Amino acid sequence: MGPAWQPGAQPGEPRRLSSKCAFMTACQTGSSEPRDRGRQKHPNPTQPPTSTNTYNAKMEVLLGITGKDFTLIAASKAAMRGATILKAADDKTRQLNKHTLMAFSGEAGDTVQFAEYIQANAQLYSMRNETDLSPSALAHFVRGELASSLRSRKPYNVNLLLGGVDPITHKPSLYWLDYLASLAPVPYAAHGYAQYYCLSILDKHHQPDIALERGMELLTLCADELKRRLPIDFKGLVVKAVTKDGIIDMPFDDDRIVKSA
Repeated sequence: MGPAWQPGAQPGEPRRLSSKCAFMTACQTGSSEPRDRGRQKHPNPTQPPTSTNTYNAKMEVLLGITGKDFTLIAASKAAMRGATILKAADDKTRQLNKHTLMAFSGEAGDTVQFAEYIQANAQLYSMRNETDLSPSALAHFVRGELASSLRSRKPYNVNLLLGGVDPITHKPSLYWLDYLASLAPVPYAAHGYAQYYCLSILDKHHQPDIALERGMELLTLCADELKRRLPIDFKGLVVKAVTKDGIIDMPFDDDRIVKSA
């Protein structure tokens, strides 16, 4: 039996399939074109977020330095919303395990939620397996979570520094991650506007075998330069050191007076 003629079709014209027939034909041939015709296209996942808090992320300071047997991580204390400082003693770091520390900056809400999600998963792994993940393993886990989030409809706008000391080899390491799921092991790092002022100082003075005291001196040089050049008061730095014995809160002079340029 031949195909039924549809009203409105001229003799000799190809038969126009109804939406139901088109769907059945697509199922038989394996084509997904009719199904995708009405689906909303997903935005380009690599397109930078257009959030108003991107400016805040750049004004937040994250610094990281590795040495002979330690990793230093520093984060600014100011929690800002535009030109307003909401909190002057904010801690932008999270301890993932005994030998790994993560610092974060980015859009408010995304940062704390993502950091605590990573922290909970790292501690869950430690409880289940009675051993801690190495800093390298945690960095690649975080990178995988950022990559999965980037391909979703609501990606996290978070920049990270992850540092630690391997509990077996006692080798320090530092990883730079951004909201596009880029991952790079580095000897020193910075996020935000701090990288424009501090990376040149670290390029000149950093050595791979420096002691913890020298690392604190380099951090002081960076903080002085930021106070001198940045047009905002970032309320000082929270400084923590990761060694083979664990994570230590380092004293830091935030009231140090710096001469203007």
